[in-house]
Amino acid sequence: MSRAELLIDERHMIDHDLFAEIVVWRVPKPVAGSGHAFKYRLALVAKGACVLRYDNEAGKGDHRHAGRREQPYPFRDYESLLADFWADVDKWRRKHENCDT
Repeated sequence: MSRAELLIDERHMIDHDLFAEIVVWRVPKPVAGSGHAFKYRLALVAKGACVLRYDNEAGKGDHRHAGRREQPYPFRDYESLLADFWADVDKWRRKHENCDT
C-alpha cells in the first residue's frame, strides 16, 4: 500500500498581517469528489481571516473560496494549481491595496 507524499508545506509572509499557506500532498488514490492524485489546501490569510482558499475537501471536490463565495475549481495539474492561486493572490492584493481588508 503506497502512502501519501507531502509535496509542499510552506508559509509565505507577504506583509506583517498577510500570509499565504500552501500544503499539497500526492495521494495514492483520488480524494472523494476529485479525479486526480492530489490533496491540497492553499490559503491567503489577512488580519487573521481567510480571504482566499483553494481546496479539495473530501466529498466536495476541487473548489475555491473567495471571501464568502465558493465555486468549483477546474483542477488541471499541480503547476497550474499553484499558478492560479498566486494569480488570485495578486488580484486580491491589487484590489485591497489601499483598503482595510
